Amino acid sequence: MKLLTSIMNAIPPVENADLSHAIRRRADSLTKPLGSLGRLEEVMLQYGLARGKATAKIGRKAIFVFCADHGIAREGVSAYPPEVTAQMVSNFLGGGAAISVLCRQYGIEARIVDAGVDADLSGAPGLIHRKVARGTASFLHAPAMVEKQAFEALDVGIELAVAAAREGFDILGAGEMGIGNTTAAAALIAAFTGRDAADVAGLGTGIAAERLVHKADVVRRAITLHAAALHSPLSTLAAVGGFEIASIAGLMLGAASERLPVVVDGVISSAAALAAVKLCPAVLPYLFFSHQSTEPGHAVLLDHLGVRPLLHLELHLGEGSGAALGIAVIESAMRLYNEMATFESAAVSRTS
Repeated sequence: MKLLTSIMNAIPPVENADLSHAIRRRADSLTKPLGSLGRLEEVMLQYGLARGKATAKIGRKAIFVFCADHGIAREGVSAYPPEVTAQMVSNFLGGGAAISVLCRQYGIEARIVDAGVDADLSGAPGLIHRKVARGTASFLHAPAMVEKQAFEALDVGIELAVAAAREGFDILGAGEMGIGNTTAAAALIAAFTGRDAADVAGLGTGIAAERLVHKADVVRRAITLHAAALHSPLSTLAAVGGFEIASIAGLMLGAASERLPVVVDGVISSAAALAAVKLCPAVLPYLFFSHQSTEPGHAVLLDHLGVRPLLHLELHLGEGSGAALGIAVIESAMRLYNEMATFESAAVSRTS
């Protein structure tokens, strides 16, 4: 509790009229028609304000992939069995997953975190061992986490983000792996937005239509069961969240306290972002939403937060795949900002 409170209090506001003017002036001085880089110019401004300087560049990049299991997976809400979580951890560490390929392509360091996988991974080389417990409880029958576990999972992300900032990273991404976690994300979105389960539950890993009806019913029943606990962001996260989701929320809060932007992946990472914003609204300007997935709850969430994703690629993979692509877009924007010639330096005439 003390770490979470101190970190939230340490998040600086990004509003700075002088800095905003300096960033816009630099962007407008580049050898291009005014505004011709479209949303990339918005990215330049958001990134510079988050970093607190008009000369912000991107060097070191990392994506944290938080992995954990969910008791709700035992309720028939996923197309894959729970043991796939641990199997995919091995795939990440072996470099064979989609996120592994994208990180190699874009020069992003992939950091794989065991936040709560229901398996003994103590001997896995290269894995960051921060297991809170071996999976959550099924929130159809009990809270997914007790409050102490929710704090511990948040602290995992906070501590990793602060350490990354001290290592000299310039941008982070947030990904995840956990069978059943689209159901947890749907429950969080329903709880935080007040929307019906049918509006936010999606096909996840590719379930059949009849199982989707069941999945929505599970979410609806869980919201009813935990209604008394949905009075605060923390108790909501504990009631229907997951260890990896809470850790991602912590990562975002910890990074913001260090003026370090985080690129959000799909619906699960976005559910963590929603929890983080509910805990501390000051974190929102530090978050870049990489894409809009095909999960219906993702559109609901993005609209609720009033944010626009960078990309629309119909992704629904997770792992941080969209975040990797988003980092590439942001890095491109900042390279243009820092490396393009200005009208003055290139002796190019401006429009009259």
